[in-house]
Amino acid sequence: MNRGPVSGNQKADFVARARIAWGEPPDWVVTLAEEATRTTGAAAARRINYSPATLSQVISNTYRGDLGRVQEMVEGALMASTVDCPVLGEIGRDRCLDEQARPFAATSTHRAQLYHWCAGRCPHSKQHKGDCDE
Repeated sequence: MNRGPVSGNQKADFVARARIAWGEPPDWVVTLAEEATRTTGAAAARRINYSPATLSQVISNTYRGDLGRVQEMVEGALMASTVDCPVLGEIGRDRCLDEQARPFAATSTHRAQLYHWCAGRCPHSKQHKGDCDE
């Protein structure tokens, strides 16, 4: 049995799918679709730390999860959006969100500082909004 794409088939056009599903898709959806078309859906999904199924649902405008978080991951990983981290300095928005999701680890002072800042003291934290403005 021969599995995989049939030879001679064209690559998937994620941009066209996004335009059909969204009408006029937001810039970040177009950027994600362009990356998926340029590489593969699975490779683009890995770049934003989501599953290929989630990427497909976002492009098809059927994703029921937190689109805001997906947008921030796309902007950080593919559109060079950065934030000023109080511990690490300027980092990508995608890395900021990844650090917020990590559990406490006393492996280094940086890890401990990141955990405590990301738990709500940082103005970029999604866990708790403190008194700081972004």
